[in-house]
Amino acid sequence: MIRTTTITLPSFLRRTMRAFALKAEIRAIGCQLNRVGRSRNWQLTGTAEQLNDVVLFIENSGENSWLWLAKKLRLETDKLSHEILLAIAKKNDGITVNELMAKTDCTVLEARKVIDELEWLDD
Repeated sequence: MIRTTTITLPSFLRRTMRAFALKAEIRAIGCQLNRVGRSRNWQLTGTAEQLNDVVLFIENSGENSWLWLAKKLRLETDKLSHEILLAIAKKNDGITVNELMAKTDCTVLEARKVIDELEWLDD
C-alpha cells in the first residue's frame, strides 16, 4: 500500500501568481488540493511520486512565484522507500539509473539496487 502525504501550504493563493494554472496541473497529476476551512491555508495530499511530479513540473515551468512550493515539497517529503522506487521503475519500462535518480532524487546505490532487482524479476 502506497502511503499519501499531506502538506499544509500557508497563504497559497497570496504567494503564487497564476494560481489557477498551478492548481489545475496539481490536480491533473493526481494530487488533492483543498482549502482548510475559511482560512488562507491549503492542504496538498498525494503520494511521494505525485509530489515529486509536482516539483518537476514547477521547476520546468519557469514561473518564479511557484518555486517556494517546490522547495517546501522537497523539504517535507521524506526519502522514497525501496518499494516506491521499485514501483516507479516498473511504471517506466527501460528506465536507466540516471533517469531514476533524476526523477526521484535518490542515490546511485538506491537506483542501482532497484534496477538490478527489476532485471532479476524479468526472468
